[in-house]
Formats: sequence, structure tokens, C-alpha cells
Amino acid sequence: MDTKTKKGIILGIIAATFWGISGTLGQFLFQHRGINVEWLITLRLLLSGIGLLILAKSTKNNILEIWYHKKDAIQLFTFSILGMVGVQYTYFAAIKHSNAATATVLQFAGPIFIAVFLALKFKKFPNKLELLAIILAVIGTFLLVTKGNFNSLSISGTALFFGIASAVTLAIYTLQPKKLLKKYNSALIVGWGMLIGGIVFSFVKAPWKVSGEWDIKTFLAIAFIIIFGTLIAFFSYLNAVKIIGGQKTSLLASAEPLVAVILSVIWLKTSLSIIEFIGSLCIISTVFLLTKKNPNRNHVQKYIKKQKMM
Repeated sequence: MDTKTKKGIILGIIAATFWGISGTLGQFLFQHRGINVEWLITLRLLLSGIGLLILAKSTKNNILEIWYHKKDAIQLFTFSILGMVGVQYTYFAAIKHSNAATATVLQFAGPIFIAVFLALKFKKFPNKLELLAIILAVIGTFLLVTKGNFNSLSISGTALFFGIASAVTLAIYTLQPKKLLKKYNSALIVGWGMLIGGIVFSFVKAPWKVSGEWDIKTFLAIAFIIIFGTLIAFFSYLNAVKIIGGQKTSLLASAEPLVAVILSVIWLKTSLSIIEFIGSLCIISTVFLLTKKNPNRNHVQKYIKKQKMM
């Protein structure tokens, strides 16, 4: 393995690890410091959006170019609200009502919704790998939220709703900006998406309306989520894609739920049974199946490889 490939792998692992840690820190802030979910989302979107636009500007991109084209501007606004705000809010709300491990794993069912949508769009019945992935996702979700008991849920109905919603909005987030990403720098699109989303979400929860218990751990957790869990993670992921390709990088991103599970159990003492671990592995394995090369069927793979741009 050459040095360049090693660098790409390391960057991909760094991105996944930082995302996994961010989810766990979110759980800590919501459940142990009383930080408002909507407030954290507003702050994260605003600051991360500004940071990514600065990053895009540093690469000599005209960050205002997209606003010169009305159709592109409308698509960007749609992406900001339905995709960016949607996936951020539902994910962190799922963490608040359950835990980081469960929320992160449930969100990883997003590629299944992508596969189903694309199968319908291209009017092609899912192939064997896609069918297996769908079955595993259903089984995994069932085991994760019921612990194998048909008569009860191990998480609240609210948590399940937001968990599934985060998977659906992840699919929208991945599919909707397809044309924009072909035309513009990805840091520019995601940066504007976050900034617009943050401005709109400020009407839900203004960034200056601070609540919760504040101490050094609170400050450090929020700083990590914004700096490492968003800016550095995004930058590392994009560079990993450039070096080793989207398919390999998306497989490395599967480390995210594993990190979230491990940290939740060890640090926050989240209780996960063997059944829940099996369910988690079933869902995570769907990413490997859906990114497996298939010469006769690649319309799903080219979307799955771009599933993480958060």
C-alpha cells in the first residue's frame, strides 16, 4: 500500500471517528447538560456554514456564483431546508430521545431508502444484493428497537420516528443536490446549505437564547462538534474521496456508528444488549452490500458513495 493510499484511509477513518464522537457528545449535552437541541443545531449550522464557505473561498471559488443563477439558487434553498436542516434536526432529536448509538445506526438505514427510490425511478427491480440489504435493514431495525420482543419497543415511539426520519432525510440530503454538486464545489454547496439552514432555523431557536448547564465540559463538547465533528471531519472526508475514491471512503464511514456505540457504552453507560448489537451490525452491513461493485447495476453505488457530507 503506497503512502498516498494510506493517507486517504487515515483521513476517511478520522472523518468517521469524529462524526461518531460528535453524536455521543450530542447525547451528553442533551441528557446531562440540558442543552436545547434546536439551539445546538442553529449554532452548528451557522458557524459550520461560515467555516465551510471560508474553506471554499480559500480554494479560489467564487462563493457568490450560485446566486447568479435563479434555478440553482432555488435548488440550493430546497436542499438547505429539506436536506440539511432535515437531517441535522432529526438526527440530533433521535439522539435526545434515545442515545447516540441507536440514532447513528438508524440513520445508516438511509442508503436503503436511496436504493428503493432509485429502483422505482429507474423502474428496475432491486437485485439480489439490494434485496438482501433491504431485508437486513428491516431485521436490524426490528432487533434494535425491540430487542427481539414483538410486544414492546426498547426505545420510545418518538425516538423511533426521528431515527427513521433521519434515514429518510439522509436519502433526500444525498439525492437532491446531485446537479448542484456536478456544477459547483461541494464545500460551497454544503457551506451555503448550512448557513441558510442556520439562518432559517434561527427563527425556531435563536442562537442567543442560551439554556442548559454550562461548564468547561459543555464548552469543549460544543467546540468539538463544530470544529472537529463538522469542519475537520468534512474536510477529511472530501480529501479521502479524492485520494481513494467514494466507494472505499463510504465503507470507512461505517466506523461512525461503531465509534458511537463504543463511546455510548463505555463513557455514557448506555446499555445495549447482544440482540441490539446484532441489529446494529445488520444495518451497518447494508452499506457494504450496497457499495459492492456490480457491473450490471451501478446507479445505486454512485449515490451511496456520496452519502456522508455532514
